[in-house]
Amino acid sequence: MVEDDEGHARLIEKNIRRAGVNNPVVPFANGTDALDFLLGKDRSGRVSAGRHMLILLDLNLPDMTGVDILETVKGNVHTKRTPVVVLTTTDDEREIQRCYDLGANVYITKPVDYENFANAIRQLGLFFSVIQVPETA
Repeated sequence: MVEDDEGHARLIEKNIRRAGVNNPVVPFANGTDALDFLLGKDRSGRVSAGRHMLILLDLNLPDMTGVDILETVKGNVHTKRTPVVVLTTTDDEREIQRCYDLGANVYITKPVDYENFANAIRQLGLFFSVIQVPETA
């Protein structure tokens, strides 16, 4: 999870747990640390070869944009198939389309209503339980 607002990060994790998802959540408050984890310090991505991950990504970060992270992750041979869920307060239609064009799997605008958010996470869990990310040449 890449989220710089500690309160939002706690809320996201709480609602993920309420939705019945018990996988480990590794939080990052900035893009640099997230990319170090996802791609390694050398940015080759080999560190993630064989990892099964789902990235929850905020767009508004202190050191870079989530769009930059999305583009980097989807442009790397080792992480391009990693599902990315954008969770952000940005609801600009152009930004949403850009994220989908870059390979985001789901775009969720953070609601202030906790129950709606929990429901969105539950739906997201159902979505990922039935999809398969296809191999690309």
